[in-house]
Amino acid sequence: MSAPAPSAPAPSAPDPSVAAVVVLAAGQGTRMRSRTPKVLHPVGGRSMLGHVLAAAGPLGAAATVVVVGSGRDQVEAHLAAVAPQARSVVQEQQNGSGHAAALALATLTDLAGPVLIVNGDAPLLRGSTVQALVQAHHDAGDVLTVLTAAVPDPTGLGRIVRDAEGRVTAIVEERDATPEQRAITEVNAGVYVGDGAAVRAALARVGAANDQGEQYLTDVLGLLVGDGAQVGGHRAADPEDTLGCNDRRELAARRRTLNDRVLDDLMRGGVTVVDPATTWVDVTVEVGPDTVLHPGTQLLGATVVGEAAVVGPDCTLTDTEVGDGARVVRTHAELAVVGPDVSVGPFAYLRPGTRLARGAKVGTFVETKNASLGEGAKVPHLSYVGDATIGEGTNIGAATVFVNYDGVDKHHTTIGAHARTGADNMFVAPVTVGDGAYTAAGSVITTDVPPGAMGVARAAQRNVGGWVGRRRPGTPAARAADAALDRTSDDA
Repeated sequence: MSAPAPSAPAPSAPDPSVAAVVVLAAGQGTRMRSRTPKVLHPVGGRSMLGHVLAAAGPLGAAATVVVVGSGRDQVEAHLAAVAPQARSVVQEQQNGSGHAAALALATLTDLAGPVLIVNGDAPLLRGSTVQALVQAHHDAGDVLTVLTAAVPDPTGLGRIVRDAEGRVTAIVEERDATPEQRAITEVNAGVYVGDGAAVRAALARVGAANDQGEQYLTDVLGLLVGDGAQVGGHRAADPEDTLGCNDRRELAARRRTLNDRVLDDLMRGGVTVVDPATTWVDVTVEVGPDTVLHPGTQLLGATVVGEAAVVGPDCTLTDTEVGDGARVVRTHAELAVVGPDVSVGPFAYLRPGTRLARGAKVGTFVETKNASLGEGAKVPHLSYVGDATIGEGTNIGAATVFVNYDGVDKHHTTIGAHARTGADNMFVAPVTVGDGAYTAAGSVITTDVPPGAMGVARAAQRNVGGWVGRRRPGTPAARAADAALDRTSDDA
């Protein structure tokens, strides 16, 4: 039996919405072999559960119920962080998807209207696909509508059986299917929208007379068909939207698919991705047009990159803002703000609280933390800048350390505008260097330097003549020194 043609594209928003969303997230996920509940494994910037909640979010449901079980404390804590409006219900014994759905609906005592039921391990599910399902349900006047997918290899999946008019009459598991039914390539995607009262009543009749002794949500469809109710199926435009995730291999595959989608959207929007195979961008990231992402780049969390910037190669930016025209090369940054036309790297580490104003520079082997650089300020190389404010136009010499920690408390250093600090300086906080001031190379600055002054804090040099010959006789250094002294004597 062949599947019917894909459903027509739905409008941008469903009409009407659903009254409630039920997410089934109680399973143990034993094949993941993890202490982390399956639905909490991250995929492209969100947990799998977070992706499902994001897909259902545009429906505007009055209530969202998440069924939790295995690892419920972790799942409930995650819900409180990402979806505080959702409520949870505990499935103490995992007695099947039908049992889980019934527990959720039992908490919705005033439910009136359609309810969406979806598995919590479908990270590729898109809001547009869910909206199209709800729209198809509304347009057809179904009591229940199931999301389906046409796949090249349906092995192991429940087949969708339709009548001559295209109405869904059954979901047949492969072990129960006839040879003709096994040839069907349209399969159950595990997402349903149905009349809340009808689904609740059918769930009360679902039995557990099967090999697993569990109550299956798929049995609701058969009960409603047996009652003469109108049941339909809406085929997803992209079958990958419906893929679940049961083990680490599938988790990696879902990450790859999701990342390919993100990069495709960015490239269509005017972003150059030099090597999509080695570039990873979370779904929560924003990147402006004419920006170039070089190989080995990871943009994570709430990172925002402006227009005409260059990021990479080999950068990891987490929750970081990068301004228009900035260039960030071989850099690790977290909770940092990189302003317009800033240059960072290579081999820089921007820690939380770093703020770089327009045209600033943080160069090679520089680490910053809780540090603000004014416009055009530069820390070119080999330095640590912690708990500091550096004014506009100031240059920090190479091998500078801002000594901010006394073993108990952190202290702040302020370097004024258009100052010039020497190489190999140490600024022992709290200390201030005024506008236009200079500090000498090799200085340990422990007291304030007034504006326009030169701060010098180093011991006078003392040369001990003949030390090498006396203490290191016979060494290459001693021979070189003797030869040089001989030449000096001859010249004299």
